[in-house]
Amino acid sequence: MPHDWRDSLRLGADLALLGVLVTLACLPVLTAGAAVGAASAAVDRLLTIGRWSTAAEGWADFRTRLVPGLWAGPLALAALWLVAVDVAALRRGSVPGGSVMVAVVLVIAAAGAGFVALVAGLAGPFPVRRAGALAAARPQVLAATTGVVLIAAALATLVHPAVVPVLAGYALFAVHVVLRRVVGGRPAPA
Repeated sequence: MPHDWRDSLRLGADLALLGVLVTLACLPVLTAGAAVGAASAAVDRLLTIGRWSTAAEGWADFRTRLVPGLWAGPLALAALWLVAVDVAALRRGSVPGGSVMVAVVLVIAAAGAGFVALVAGLAGPFPVRRAGALAAARPQVLAATTGVVLIAAALATLVHPAVVPVLAGYALFAVHVVLRRVVGGRPAPA
């Protein structure tokens, strides 16, 4: 079937809606892991079988990921807070190291965010363990997902704050596409 411009427009609108829904579902913080996991499963379903999840499938994906993902939101907030405190202390001069250590902390934080994106992109059981094994075996995968996160962060600083939630859907889609491109096909579940 030939590709029409309306297909691209439809996909863009669907990804924007996905980003807004994920952002709203992440607001309670404890539901962030389940929201991102369910959205990742929806994007995986789209790329694998060519259709979005139904409402029932999305709700089932969210429910099955809720309890295992309870730690994800608070852990991400704690990590973000620690990076902010470290950078602030280094910039004030409270801790020796100066701008070199600020750069080191930000590079490590970016790699951590890339790892989180890699975990989010691996739909299926035990994503943290699978992401660790994949990053150890193929470091370019971690570099690729880190690049996606950095581009999304750069875009988030350039767009109006009301549009930032839309980037979540696009970033998740980009992580899935990059994983398929770098790994070659769909990353196999463990």
